[in-house]
Amino acid sequence: MKFERSAGILLHPTSLPSKYGIGDLGKDAFYFIDFLAAAKQTIWQVFPLGPTGYGDSPYQCFSAFAGNPLLISPDLLAEEGLLSQHDLENIPHSDPNKIDFGQVINYKKELLVKAFENYKHKNENGFNDFCEINKNWLDDFALFMAVKEYHNGILWTEWSEDIAFRKKGAVEAWTKKLEEKIFFQKFIQYKFFMQWGAVKDYANSKGIKIMGDLPIFIAYDSSDLWANKDLFTVDEHGKLETVAGVPPDYFSETGQLWGNPLYKWDVMKKHHFRWWKDRFKQMYELVDIVRIDHFRGFDAFWEIPGDAPTAQTGKWVDAPGRELFKEIKKELGDVPIVAEDLGVITESVEELRDMFEFPGMKILQFGFGPNGDNGFLPHNHVKNCVVYSGSHDNDTTKGFFENERRMNSGIYEWTQKYLNYYGEDIVFAVIKAAYASVANTTVIPLQDMLNLGTEARMNFPGKLGGNWTWRFTWEQITEDLAAVFSEMVDMYDRNPKKVKKA
Repeated sequence: MKFERSAGILLHPTSLPSKYGIGDLGKDAFYFIDFLAAAKQTIWQVFPLGPTGYGDSPYQCFSAFAGNPLLISPDLLAEEGLLSQHDLENIPHSDPNKIDFGQVINYKKELLVKAFENYKHKNENGFNDFCEINKNWLDDFALFMAVKEYHNGILWTEWSEDIAFRKKGAVEAWTKKLEEKIFFQKFIQYKFFMQWGAVKDYANSKGIKIMGDLPIFIAYDSSDLWANKDLFTVDEHGKLETVAGVPPDYFSETGQLWGNPLYKWDVMKKHHFRWWKDRFKQMYELVDIVRIDHFRGFDAFWEIPGDAPTAQTGKWVDAPGRELFKEIKKELGDVPIVAEDLGVITESVEELRDMFEFPGMKILQFGFGPNGDNGFLPHNHVKNCVVYSGSHDNDTTKGFFENERRMNSGIYEWTQKYLNYYGEDIVFAVIKAAYASVANTTVIPLQDMLNLGTEARMNFPGKLGGNWTWRFTWEQITEDLAAVFSEMVDMYDRNPKKVKKA
């Protein structure tokens, strides 16, 4: 599917302003869409929207299909009469620019339980329809979360053996035993999908498309693995036979051991990739464009023994990406997909990407300096790609340059010469270079639009704790910011609504 020339912003909903300690799907999400529209942005890119587990990472979720309950707006629940104003008092104090996940998780859970108590005696057709439409993943997910809570949150392999390994009659017995807990899990999923659906509809009504994110691998501690062990590389005891990662490189002499289970592609092929088709269908219910994280894993993946202490002992194994995407196209048509093709990319990965005309990604930060990868620089861009100043795994662009100047690396001075810019706001000069690029699509992290430093960095790969916590406040959005970017959209012809002259 061809991408129109356009511009967008990268911001996860958790980073929205909110008095409840974390961004949610209430009024501020709609205000942000109004800001996007005023700035003539036509893409809002988000991270995975699933329920986060260990480390609060949206890339390690309890389900590849479910939504994150932390995003549910208490104010919207109150408007429905499911919470009282009294329920919304005594909000824990929080830093407006930072999420305290431990505090937020406990507080939000209390509110959701109260809302459920006020809801559970209703018999809504909407809820019943939602459960029926989504039963292929919702029944397993709700049971998984209910049993996990019953066992105080421990890993599923440590549960009672009958339900951990879904022995005969166990699913039925535990479903009956935890009936109300399962009802609660389905209720919060219903509320998430209703609230997110309203946000997406509003964005679409303003001409804005949502770009979502699909992590290639699932989490070990997930309902996906627990309910479908035959599709993943675990043995009958749940022990990992092989895991995902990447081999040793310039950045790490032992490689990266991610620990995610790999796919039994031979089994998936026998089922005509049904699990993947369902996953993509679900994604396109939530978003308009899908960015696939670690796209190269669909061409070949680094297979590491399950008991290996590092990623050094892995090997490359071919994946059936061509067959998979042909099946996806056959079922869903020419759906818009962006391939995250960063890192060491082989010719065969590029061939897979180009065979289906998926745009790849260009990160400007990676191109700067005499030793940078000049394939990321604007003069080497192609039309069919998405250009970013930086990504969620990078430092902010301001933080990047401040760090390089501290180290006297010469990258800042090199970039000045490259951009022919010697003023005080080099971040804006980088953004202008992204807008001026021939690339059809440019997406800028909000942190860079606001010219924020390292304090606003979203994620530091390999660092445990403290990630995914940044939030903005409306005070940081200057009065002229939308006008400045609106002008740039017009200047660099990134307004798809604008009719071009013949």
